[in-house]
Formats: sequence, C-alpha cells, structure tokens
Amino acid sequence: MSLVRRLARPLLAATFVSAGIDAFLHPMNRADRARSLTERISTPQGPAADPELLVRANGALQAGAGMLLALGRAPRFAALALVASAVPSTYLDHPFWEQTDPERRRDERALFLRNLGLIGGVMLAAVDTEGRPGLAWRGRHLTAHATDAVRDTLRETVQEAAQAVKAVPAGADAVRSRGRRAVGALPGVAWDN
Repeated sequence: MSLVRRLARPLLAATFVSAGIDAFLHPMNRADRARSLTERISTPQGPAADPELLVRANGALQAGAGMLLALGRAPRFAALALVASAVPSTYLDHPFWEQTDPERRRDERALFLRNLGLIGGVMLAAVDTEGRPGLAWRGRHLTAHATDAVRDTLRETVQEAAQAVKAVPAGADAVRSRGRRAVGALPGVAWDN
C-alpha cells in the first residue's frame, strides 16, 4: 500500500467514525429528524420503522466501515458502505432548503456540501484498485481470451472439416459444395482449394 493511501484512508474515515459513534451513542436528535423520512418510507402493511434504531444502525455502519477503511481492510467494500450510509445522513442532518434564516441556511449548505465532498472522496476510494486491474477489466480480459480460444478452435475444426470434404470422392459434389458453403459462411475463414 502506498504512503498516500496509508495517510488518506484514515483521514477520510475519521469523520465517518466520529459521526457514527456519536449517532450510535446519541441518536435522539437525529431520530427526530429521521422520523418524517421513516414515516414516508414505511408501508401500511409492514411494521413501522423505528427511527432511533435506524439512526443507531446507520451510526454503527458508519463507525465500522470507517474503521475498516482506515485500517485498509476491505477498503472498497467499506467505502461503498460509507457511501450508502452517508447519503441519508447528509439529507437528514443538513436540510439547508428548510432554513428560513439566511445565516443558518448558509451554514447548513456549507455542511451539506462538505458531506457531499466526503461522499465523493469515499466514492473514489470505492473504485481505487491500488494499481491492480479492477473487476470490469478482468471480465473484459477473460472474455477476450475466451473469445479468441473459441475462434481458434472453430477455425481448426473448420479447416479439418474442409480437409475431410476435399477427401470425398469427386462423385460426391453435392457434399463438397455444401461444405464449401458452410465454411464460406464463417467469418475470417477461407476455403482452401
């Protein structure tokens, strides 16, 4: 792990660990703000979501994922978990659009934008492969190799079939012409006469 990652991950994670512990230990203030959101997402058939429990769970997730990110253990997974937990926290903790006092609105907007910056940082951490190929590249690479192997096998099989068709006695022209058409229909394969 590079020196930059060793320094940047704990620095990025510190805010989440601190906020997560605070939310877990003191959920009431956040639970009051979360109540309106939980009422909107609760279904009439299902049990009502307990805002305090959700705030504590989100805080535990932030603290745990923040520690994993800081220690460099499963950093991509930890960063994804932090993104998932930070979005609702940011929305609930800093609703600057609801403020009527201009100074309070400006302060809340600054905190909201700070949290968006943190979310952007953990999104970058989520895609950081530490110089190793990512899953998308590995999938494309594997697909390309598999395609090449199938194409090579098909080409060899067609060439063997062409040789077999050539060996058919001259009286079996119908079989030979069908073989030529079949081989000619394949991309990148030429009939050798």
